[in-house]
Amino acid sequence: MNLANRITLARIFLVPIIVFFLLVNIKMPQIEIESFSITYNQIIAVLIFIVAASTDSLDGYIARKRKLVTNLGKLLDPLADKLLVSAVLVSLVEMGKLDAWIAIVIISREFAITGLRQIAALQGLVVAADKWGKWKTGVQITAIIALLVNNFPFAFIGFPFDVIASWVAAILTIYSGIHYFIRNKHVLELSAEE
Repeated sequence: MNLANRITLARIFLVPIIVFFLLVNIKMPQIEIESFSITYNQIIAVLIFIVAASTDSLDGYIARKRKLVTNLGKLLDPLADKLLVSAVLVSLVEMGKLDAWIAIVIISREFAITGLRQIAALQGLVVAADKWGKWKTGVQITAIIALLVNNFPFAFIGFPFDVIASWVAAILTIYSGIHYFIRNKHVLELSAEE
């Protein structure tokens, strides 16, 4: 297994650690500034999340730079992204920081795209991510970070950046999913002919 794929696997292994710090009730102090507060658990979770999310760019860069792009990497990388985002979204719903419908929309799209990729794999095809998928991932990560840090620093001026970013992430997720299926409709057509 090459270095890029190992980095992708590391991202997958960080997922339960992030969820642990978000959901397991550990009595740790919190930071309070005026009406803003955040627990150390959340700070640890968001720092690990940022490291995990940044490995997405790192593994892709290494794979392209060193010519280590493999079919395993093309399949494993989006799966790692989906696991990371889905686990944190579910955690945010459990914490009461995110509406469940947004998490459901995002996670449903991820399952649908994974299904399309599996159909393609059965036909010997690899369906790589496109620019809309990358934009969608970037906006989702931005929204998640804003939610994890309790809308810091926007909380001080009363601007709901975290809510707006969540809505934009949901809309972009729907659009990118539709675009993905339209762009890869040949995969479904080939499958229907078999």
